[in-house]
Amino acid sequence: MGLDAVPLGRTGLKVSEVAFGTWRFGRENDAGDVEVGRDRAHALLDAYADAGGRFVDTADMYGSGRAERYVGEWLADRDREDFVVASKVYWPTRDDPNGRGLNRKHLRHSLDGILDRLGTDYLDVLYIHRWDDDTPAREFMRTLDEFVRDGRVHYLGASTFEPNAWKVAKANEIARREGYEPFTVAQPRYNAVNREVEGNYLEMCRDYDVGVVPWSPLAGGFLTGKYTRGEDPPEGTRGATDQQFVDSYLTPRNFDALEEVEAVAAEVGASPAQVSLAWLCHHDDVVAPISGARTPEQLRENLAAADVSLTDGQFDRIADAK
Repeated sequence: MGLDAVPLGRTGLKVSEVAFGTWRFGRENDAGDVEVGRDRAHALLDAYADAGGRFVDTADMYGSGRAERYVGEWLADRDREDFVVASKVYWPTRDDPNGRGLNRKHLRHSLDGILDRLGTDYLDVLYIHRWDDDTPAREFMRTLDEFVRDGRVHYLGASTFEPNAWKVAKANEIARREGYEPFTVAQPRYNAVNREVEGNYLEMCRDYDVGVVPWSPLAGGFLTGKYTRGEDPPEGTRGATDQQFVDSYLTPRNFDALEEVEAVAAEVGASPAQVSLAWLCHHDDVVAPISGARTPEQLRENLAAADVSLTDGQFDRIADAK
């Protein structure tokens, strides 16, 4: 098993066909315990690199900065040039009225912190973590352009929860008019049941040659196959404790898609999680889904999705099931 290198949109940069997401690193649960501490984080990164992985995704707010520190400590023992590292800015990082959003003061302070925690002098990709309606797009696009010009950032991306294609297009039109660096990467939620980006958003990405790197490829665990229509969610799962998850995911239409994923999984001898990731890897509009994991064993299982081949008919059955 080995992850292939694929082009990141029009950037010319090559990344692994499955990215590794670090959103669990350093995160505290309700009891105040860290979900993935430093040692396990490094073991996960080792497992990813051993599989040929080179595309690491993090953010300044993951684990209140601990995720970036864990990644930085791990990178210190490796050749930085071997890895493509992406991080994000927007959310509060300090108790200050200007300590959030995309205003110039916060962006500059945040990038300084990101590079310090990662122990590097540049980022391969810097995403805005959300759109900021309080800051003019021309202001933050100019500031982001400065980061690229001074060599601290190579490429710019937009990570979004709401698929507002027009906002990314607006920012790129401002960049075109003013001669700024545009967004060349997008990170929307996309999987076999969350399909809101289909249509205008993906069309915008195609038109602007923006590479798509989806988050939540397993729909918060729904697409792993742990849930069954008409049965109570297994104890300890999000479906058993989170009513919002139940309302969002445990629906008849979503189970239709899940059951098609499970049927294809049985045909190809893979797990539902692997087929869900493979479906995105086979998608013409997708560069690389972002896969996270709690254990190295789980991560290795997910990364095996890169070796799962789907026929056009199997791909279309999943696409048409939602």
